[in-house]
Parts: sequence; C-alpha cells; structure tokens
Amino acid sequence: MTSRMPRRAFVAGATAATFAAPAVLRAAEPIKIRCSLDTAPSHPRNVAIVDYLAKLEKASNGEIKGEVFHSGQLFADLNVSKALLQGQVEMAVPGTWVVTGLVPDADLVGLPYFYGVPIELTHKATAGKPGAYVNQQLAGKLKSQVLGTWLDLGYNNWYSTKTPLTAFDSLKNLKIRSSGGAANSWRIKFAGGIANTTAWPNVPLSLSQGTFDALISSDESINSAKLWEAGVKFSYVDNQFLAQYIPMVSNACWEKLSKAHQTLMTDLWASNIAAYDKGSVDSQARARGILEKNGVKFHDASASELSTTRTAIIGSMDQLIKDAKLSPEIVKLVKDAV
Repeated sequence: MTSRMPRRAFVAGATAATFAAPAVLRAAEPIKIRCSLDTAPSHPRNVAIVDYLAKLEKASNGEIKGEVFHSGQLFADLNVSKALLQGQVEMAVPGTWVVTGLVPDADLVGLPYFYGVPIELTHKATAGKPGAYVNQQLAGKLKSQVLGTWLDLGYNNWYSTKTPLTAFDSLKNLKIRSSGGAANSWRIKFAGGIANTTAWPNVPLSLSQGTFDALISSDESINSAKLWEAGVKFSYVDNQFLAQYIPMVSNACWEKLSKAHQTLMTDLWASNIAAYDKGSVDSQARARGILEKNGVKFHDASASELSTTRTAIIGSMDQLIKDAKLSPEIVKLVKDAV
C-alpha cells in the first residue's frame, strides 16, 4: 500500500524550503573586502593591492572577493585610520606618516639614521623588531590586523614650482606641503620651510593655486598625479626617508574569516611583497625619466651634502624625538637594529 503525504504537510514543507533557500544562498556569498586608497590606479601601491586581491580571490576559490577604491573615492589616507577603527572599510594601506596621530612610533623612519642611506638599512628596522613593535600598537589602537611586511613606495625627496632646488638651503622660507606626521613637519622646519598639510587628492589644485611652493613626495607620486601640470619644475634628491605603506584589515572583517582564510591572506602577502617592492623601485626609476621629459630638473645631493645634512639632523635628534613623541622603546629598538 502506497502512503501519501497529506497535501497540507506537503505545502508547508515546500514553503519552508522556499524560505530557507535565501539563507543558504547568503551563506555561499563571498566575503567582500573593500580597500580604500587615495592614490591613482597607476600608482605602485594601487597596482600591488589590485594584484594581491586578485590573487586572493583566485587562491580562495572566490570565497573572498576584493575591490579597490582608487583616488580617495572612499577616504583620503589622512582619514582612513578612523574608517578602519570604526569598521567603515575592510582594508586600507596607509603610509606610516598618516597613522602617527594614533601611533607616534610609526614615525620611526623619520629618525636621521635613515636619511640618505640604502633601502636595506630601513628594511632592517621596519621588517624587524621596531616594525613589529609598531604593528602591535596599530593592532590595538586601530582594531586592525597588519598583514605583514610594510610595502615600499620609494624614497621621498623635495619638489618645488618656482624655486630652483640646488641645495638643502634652497628650501628656506618656502611653504612646503607635508603628507603628514610630526617627523615630516619637523624636517621642513629644520630646513627653514613652513609646513603645510594637505590631503593628497587636493594637492594638484592647491599646488596650482599657490597654497604651497613645494612638497615632500616621491618621483612616482609626482608622476602618477602629473604634478608638472600643476607647476612642479624642480627636485632636490636627498632620499630623506623610505616611504612605506602598512597593509591592514579591520578586525570587523578579519573576524569573519576562517583561520584558513586568515593564514591564506598573510601567506599570500609574504610571498608577494618582494615582487611588489621591486615593482616600486622600477616604477620610481621610470617616473623620474617621465618627469625629466616633462621639464623637471633634478639636483642629486652628493655624498658630502648628505653627510653634512645627516650630521646636522642627528645633532638635533633629541628635539625631533620630542616633537614626534617617539617612545624611548622605539628609539632603542631602531638603534639596536641599525
């Protein structure tokens, strides 16, 4: 004898299955990671992060899906730390200089030990114990996970519009834009300039309007924003510090990931960071050639010029440490590392 399900029970079961289906679909949806950057798509940071998130999506079989918002579409870097803290964005890669308001020790590369020296010396600190000490503070203050080794942008130098830069003294009395951080402002004042902080997306207009006469930046940043069109004509190359970006994911996002996905993200970053850093070096070299073709005149500081300036800055280092609010711990860690 064949048993039959009562019609009422059948309908109830079908209805329940229908209502359950959306929940199943939602569970299968990928975890979305929005990354806020305030530089242009051609900038080496943007290129690296787009590549990283594409690799992450592939390696996770589509279970994690990233999207990069370029040119400050979501937040300027000066504001992205707050966005991370409040869970308004899942990922950001801000420069060390813009997180110093919450973690002053992130200004460690502003110490004169790193003025005009090879990249490898900076890496000893930022990829070693000093960098780890800063990462620990960032994790607590920004409620975020640092993915790993910091991403190189390249050396920062001086650029001006009307004033030829043929020596460190050429910077006296200029209004100079700083990207942020007490160490940058201190260095501008040490050079005899007047510090101005302007968010990067606003730099081209402000520069063309004469809000400031010069700025601290890198060849690639000047190139990606085509700042020769806004009046940049001169550069004093002293490799004053290696600009680096810190890759961070908000805890609100990180805690949604499985342990396997968390490990995938950190391992994937570790396996690609060397290539990304090399990409930045190559990008900076290409950018200088483009700037020269567009009329920017460079003065490369000699070894003796660098030595003289470095000695003078070291002589005033105590004031820099005080102004930048660097902790005794970070100063000691840097000394031990370099």
